[in-house]
Amino acid sequence: MITRIARTAGFSGLLAALLLTLLQSLWVSPLILKAETYEDTQPAAHHDHEGQATAPHVHDDEAWTPADGWQRVLSTLASNLVVAVGFALILAALYSLREPHRIATGALWGLSGFAVFCLAPMLGLPPELPGTAAAELGQRQAWWIGTAGATAVGLALLVFARAGWVKLLGAALLIVPHVLGAPQPEVHQSLAPPALESQFILASGLTNAAFWLALGTLSTWLYRRIGQA
Repeated sequence: MITRIARTAGFSGLLAALLLTLLQSLWVSPLILKAETYEDTQPAAHHDHEGQATAPHVHDDEAWTPADGWQRVLSTLASNLVVAVGFALILAALYSLREPHRIATGALWGLSGFAVFCLAPMLGLPPELPGTAAAELGQRQAWWIGTAGATAVGLALLVFARAGWVKLLGAALLIVPHVLGAPQPEVHQSLAPPALESQFILASGLTNAAFWLALGTLSTWLYRRIGQA
């Protein structure tokens, strides 16, 4: 079983990471590069928001960053691969508890993963372009983790629970993080124009949806095929 889970996660994670990197290179990365041009053209005074509870902008000239081109693509692929394999391990472990009998079931698992790790957190903390003011990092991370956890438990109760009151509890868990609200900066400010921000949020959401659909479908197909070998 461990070998089955590991092989499923490795192969499906690799293929999904390749797809995500391709989509990001064609759609998401150009938007980030365009936003960086707005950040680079702003004078230093724009990075000093006196009296605002926003994360400070730190520019370390000695910090290494990948150059545009193959370095940026390979760096993105490496990080995507680690994340994709990790998520695939979670899916494969869940399959060992509740084995999917159809490929379509894998697509539903993938959409559930998208809802938990992308859609629900995006409702309160949408993807941010460079030069966007944000609340304190620790607060955002805590809210993101809490939202993802509440969404995962809520969906599980809605789908698998039989008692009506348990399903109501699951629905409440989906709503609670958004009623509490995500941490926000005192002043919303972005160097990039609103149209570019909207494009970036849309691109990030759709590319992640495609990634999760591919990961769910591929992991299910591989899990069943390896099990039949």
